[in-house]
Amino acid sequence: MARLKHLPQWKVKSGPKEEGGVGLFTYPILQAADILLYKATHVPIGVDQVQHLQLAQDLATTFNYHYGQYFPQPTAILGETKKVQSLRKPDSKMSKSEADPRSRIDLTDSPEVIREKLKKAVTDSTSAVTYDPDTRPGVSNLVRIHSACTGLSCEEICRQNEGIETAKYKFVVADAVVAKLDPIRTEILRLQNDRSFLDSVLRQGARKARDIAEKTYSDVKKLVGFS
Repeated sequence: MARLKHLPQWKVKSGPKEEGGVGLFTYPILQAADILLYKATHVPIGVDQVQHLQLAQDLATTFNYHYGQYFPQPTAILGETKKVQSLRKPDSKMSKSEADPRSRIDLTDSPEVIREKLKKAVTDSTSAVTYDPDTRPGVSNLVRIHSACTGLSCEEICRQNEGIETAKYKFVVADAVVAKLDPIRTEILRLQNDRSFLDSVLRQGARKARDIAEKTYSDVKKLVGFS
């Protein structure tokens, strides 16, 4: 219980008074169960989920110690850009659950919507393009997004955009984001129109997931002496 109260999901979303439902409190346990049930070896996560994955790793280690080597040790897959901040509140992470849609870039956003969102992204009164997350979180977030979309380092981006005002730089970032995401958006829209294909993928995935889960559940019951 004490450990769960110190994990990011609860600390961030429960607020200073630590108020929240049991679903929020037990989220890391359910996440660990999903990872272990399917015996995942690699898990793609953001940096804010590292402690949650560590819980799954510790549970796997504890189980293996008591009942024999069974669960693999899940390893984190972290991208170069480990965290992207909100466009409206750059001190908070970008999230699809944020009420304001202008705070995030969705994969299905049109180029026009992406440009409008980045145009209105919160920065500061200094016009230069620099990377300093501590004192200039808004502009630094744009540089980080630009880096993720182009593969350029934050330092290279700042050098290339030296002398450009922040307002104009937003359009540079928008062009990079559109170039990166537009092919993905096009493919998503194509797949959304192919319902029969999506249904078949869902059926195959559900069948495969069910087979793995049933075997893991049966194995664990035998190992702990429940059957």
